[in-house]
Amino acid sequence: MHRLISRFSNCVLTQHRSSLSPSCSISCFTHLLSSNNQNPCQSQSSNGSPYSFHFNQISSLADSIAINNRNSSSGYLPNCVNLRNFDGSRGFKRNYSGEAEKRESIEYDVVIVGGGPAGLSAAIRLKQLCNEKGVDLSVCVVEKGAEVGTHILSGNVFEPRALDELIPLWRQEEAPITVPTSSDKFWFLTKSRAYSLPSPFDNKGNYVISLSQLVRWLAGKAEEIGVEIYPGFAASEILYSENDSVVGIGTNDMGISKDGSKKDNFQRGVELKGRITLLAEGCRGSLSEKIIKKYKLREKVNAQHQTYALGIKEVWEIEESKHEPGAVLHTLGWPLDRKTYGGSFLYHMKDRQVSIGLVVALNYQNPYLSPYDEFQKLKHHPAIKPLLEGGSVIQYGARTLNEGGIQSIPYPVFPGGAIIGCSAGFINVPKIKGTHTAMKSGMLAAEAAFGALHVGSKLELYWETLKNSWVWEELHRVRNYRPAFEHGLLPGLAISALEHYILKGKFPFTLKHGKPDHEATDVAQLHSPIDYSKPDGVISFDVPTSLHRFLNIKAPSFRIYLSFHMSFVGNMLNPI
Repeated sequence: MHRLISRFSNCVLTQHRSSLSPSCSISCFTHLLSSNNQNPCQSQSSNGSPYSFHFNQISSLADSIAINNRNSSSGYLPNCVNLRNFDGSRGFKRNYSGEAEKRESIEYDVVIVGGGPAGLSAAIRLKQLCNEKGVDLSVCVVEKGAEVGTHILSGNVFEPRALDELIPLWRQEEAPITVPTSSDKFWFLTKSRAYSLPSPFDNKGNYVISLSQLVRWLAGKAEEIGVEIYPGFAASEILYSENDSVVGIGTNDMGISKDGSKKDNFQRGVELKGRITLLAEGCRGSLSEKIIKKYKLREKVNAQHQTYALGIKEVWEIEESKHEPGAVLHTLGWPLDRKTYGGSFLYHMKDRQVSIGLVVALNYQNPYLSPYDEFQKLKHHPAIKPLLEGGSVIQYGARTLNEGGIQSIPYPVFPGGAIIGCSAGFINVPKIKGTHTAMKSGMLAAEAAFGALHVGSKLELYWETLKNSWVWEELHRVRNYRPAFEHGLLPGLAISALEHYILKGKFPFTLKHGKPDHEATDVAQLHSPIDYSKPDGVISFDVPTSLHRFLNIKAPSFRIYLSFHMSFVGNMLNPI
């Protein structure tokens, strides 16, 4: 039995959600293990028929308990759920997409794809509005990570503006936000020197945090007010109605062998259907990109193509004498050449930990450039290496970033749903911050979704309120920073300084982006190979070592997934 369904099938879905206790699922588990009596969560439906579902196999139950135990480390447990069918009735509804391979279908009012800052903020805001208005809407968040926060690497300078609006008393509610920024430096690096420049970032009032810990805390807050969160399930497809509107998502199939064939225990994914679907997948989410293309959302507002960067990050534990909690450093220049946009960051977190990384725009011209090796080179700079010496790496990761800014934001509303967070691209590029803007976009989308479901207003109000919000104002002020560097490092610095210090974001025109990233890279014949030094295994490391660190913070199931894909790629590159 599919793991997600096994979480639901032990509970009876009652007429009133308020009658279910948070520990309902655990009491059901223990009861079923001890006897074959009626499920203690059972209730009567409006027509007098009990909704009662029991496990047919003890293995499915054991699997569910194992998942619950694993997820309990994040501070939350799945509750019994109360679902609203599209006709307004309550209850668990099973539909099948075919006779040969049964496919479960579960219906919610709102389905949110992605358990990051945007998705969780949207879920929390929806349930807040439900409580304020006395309305009961079912909200589901599906997250691909084995636990909420798994796909988010620690180390973030956090601006609490959106959180102040979402949970005003977060400071009294033990939020993992405890290290205020203590210093804010900006360096221009050459190969052997570091030149201090005026810092344009203004991090006063911000905090150096572990974003993964914050996301786990938000997940706990979401479940406290009735949001259903299901980690470990990737949304693999969009579900459409007969009139071509989005009606939900399908999760990935289980029981696939390494060669892609179906094993004996193959199970089809689950259909999670929602009256509204919010996509919060993060940068270049696969479903979001399909939606943007299908409904021509960029063309609808004449948005430019999105531009991207690759961010590579390590978390180090350093010597106590070198640790400065709250210290923030950003750099430009070396090791990148003057035609490549990018820079580094170094944040001092708590517990002797520092987060260090390099961001490289993906429109670099030299095809021999390796962002990973440039990052390893950075750590040997004489102004940075002494900090790391005597320390050790405890985490490694990488992710893509949207850098298109306001010029590249697509129309975020589609038939049946909306795109929020980094899926749409709300990052403030010069700040290298997108968490606060992603959270606010999720809150605005939630308010529009609530209005659409409760009073029948248009979901398109999300777009209107977004353009009138501080998110739009903030991104408009910094719209010319990234495209200014299309002309090189020095012209980019000059235009950015003019924009920031003199014009204060009121440039009389908006600069356009250059070629799409994949078109900007030259043919290899125009460049010479770059000779990268061999990693020393102390400050710099080879790819297999970093990959091993990456896998150590992932679930075993992800290692199998990665192993399959690496095997597939290997077979493609080296066919027998």
